[in-house]
Amino acid sequence: MTPPSRLSFARTDSRVPAPLLSTAAGTLLLVDLLRVWLPSIITIFGQAASTPAELMGAFALLWFLVPFAVVPLAARWGAGRHAATVALAAGAGLVAARFALLFVHGGQAQLYVASIGLLAGLSWLAATAVRGGPAAVGVPVGLAAAALQHAALRTVDLTWQSRWWAAPLVAAECLVFIWYQRRTPPGRTSAAAWFLVGPAMLLAGMFALSPAVATVALSYGFDPVATTPPPAVPELLLGLAVVGFLAGATGPLRGRFERVAAAVTIVAAAIVFGLSHGPGGLFVALLLGCGALGWAFRAAAADTPPEPDAGRNARSGYAALAGMLVFAVAAVAYYAAYDLGYPNQWVPVAVALAPAWILLRSGAGAPATGVPWRTGLAAVAVCLLVPLLGATTTPPVERADAAGADRGLRLAAYNIRMGFGLDGTFRPAAAARAIAASDPDVVVLSEVDRAWVLNGGHDDLRTLATRLGMRYWFAPAADAVWGDAVLTNLPVTAAETVRLSAVGAPTGAQALGVVVRFGGREIAVVSTHIQPPPDAEPLVQVGEIAAFATRFGGDRPTFIAGDLNIEPGDAAMRAFADAGYADGFAAFRPVRTFPADKPVKQIDHVLVRGLTCAEVSVGTAVTSDHAPIFTTLR
Repeated sequence: MTPPSRLSFARTDSRVPAPLLSTAAGTLLLVDLLRVWLPSIITIFGQAASTPAELMGAFALLWFLVPFAVVPLAARWGAGRHAATVALAAGAGLVAARFALLFVHGGQAQLYVASIGLLAGLSWLAATAVRGGPAAVGVPVGLAAAALQHAALRTVDLTWQSRWWAAPLVAAECLVFIWYQRRTPPGRTSAAAWFLVGPAMLLAGMFALSPAVATVALSYGFDPVATTPPPAVPELLLGLAVVGFLAGATGPLRGRFERVAAAVTIVAAAIVFGLSHGPGGLFVALLLGCGALGWAFRAAAADTPPEPDAGRNARSGYAALAGMLVFAVAAVAYYAAYDLGYPNQWVPVAVALAPAWILLRSGAGAPATGVPWRTGLAAVAVCLLVPLLGATTTPPVERADAAGADRGLRLAAYNIRMGFGLDGTFRPAAAARAIAASDPDVVVLSEVDRAWVLNGGHDDLRTLATRLGMRYWFAPAADAVWGDAVLTNLPVTAAETVRLSAVGAPTGAQALGVVVRFGGREIAVVSTHIQPPPDAEPLVQVGEIAAFATRFGGDRPTFIAGDLNIEPGDAAMRAFADAGYADGFAAFRPVRTFPADKPVKQIDHVLVRGLTCAEVSVGTAVTSDHAPIFTTLR
């Protein structure tokens, strides 16, 4: 006989899926909105660290604190139809902002539309928790849908898609949300499950359900330099992670042993992620984190009372907002470390203690949710197939080294500022067009973000490399997913990276060396982004870069390119010259590169040994705060 728990979903009243679908759709919309709001705070309000950190933090936290006023308002009416009105009104605000962001791009308008949408979304979350809802299942389904959609879109959000189908797709998501929100009856609630929403969103975005992390993890392999991964494999890895997450969230939780194992696993995943700075760590964190995070939601479901309780529902509303406050504070604490210079490895571990606490606080078991086996198989198929929509079907091909040798090697160097322009928009297609206009043989990129939640979880490098049809080599600087890169389709015979001394500079730095074959000879390329110490010349990093380039380049012609954060005439430039690396642009000045809209100084350079620069030009693109530079090396 089939156990009753296996049939519970199929035999339930037809209205039961409505709370699950409305909660899942609302979670998807909220995650999508956060992917726009977070980078807007940094690039528009924060002006890329020019705004005081205290002011920026206060502005950000304000939007997470105001919704606390919604809880007593909704709880005053209990779980009745008036509380539903509060949730529906807030949900309508979330829908309006989410749809508006398809058309409102850049500047203060983008910042405040996203902020108002966040306020509405958090108010919806609180009101939904107050009136009761299946957070333990609905939120995991929403997080899974957000991860699958992000993978299918190659981590470029619908907000930034310039395709005709973006608006209809968002409209469909919004209609599903509103339709089922209107039909959602009051229900039981779990304060633990609602509190888990915020920490789960952050851990899922950092590693557990991140399509970008899946790609980066596989691109490292066992080498400290990441390269282009095999087609479709990262998408399948992400799909398996989502399957594991949903299996944990809907499957049985048999008791104390499984709870302890899951708690240890989620904390271990956070520790591995916090300490990872290269191969292996991201892969392990993703595999450990996905299922354990799902188990935490299953454990929270065991806390759900048998009947609605108005007092308990009020606590659930506060719990939901407290969890989102954890999200905000932890996100700021982790990423601000790269501007302020304190250790941040503890942040993901501290956040992981929330699901670990939920798992450990009791030994109660929980049965499976009763999903029919056909539904389960269909869900597995969706999880594995949807990410493949974003797979690269035509991988770049290595070309002959002698092609075009008579014209010299064409180089493009660009600090892409995590992909965001001066107006706070993410326009990878425009950035790719600006680079492709010079038909480069080699592209050197600085400030490459491959998965930061703070910047929307995009993989800038994969996005640009796909649009340019080029292979890439990437080395970590700040953490395993933020650093510098070299793109080329020329034959590559060697690649190596070395970390640079911080010397008081908070953001990490490295030097990446790649040897390419061009015109019958080997040329050493060094991509780096100097991080000057406060109020001092970066002479220590300059010495390390020059020493690495000399050792790595050997007797080959060698050039160093990137955002060096030094100007012509500085002592650091003289130190490079003393080490044998000449200023390739000396004969072409002025070559102003910063800021991109009205360049007044040159901090992006190409330094050469055994080569000369010709045909130097500065691009006019404003898809970053730096202008791209182009030259031909002979």
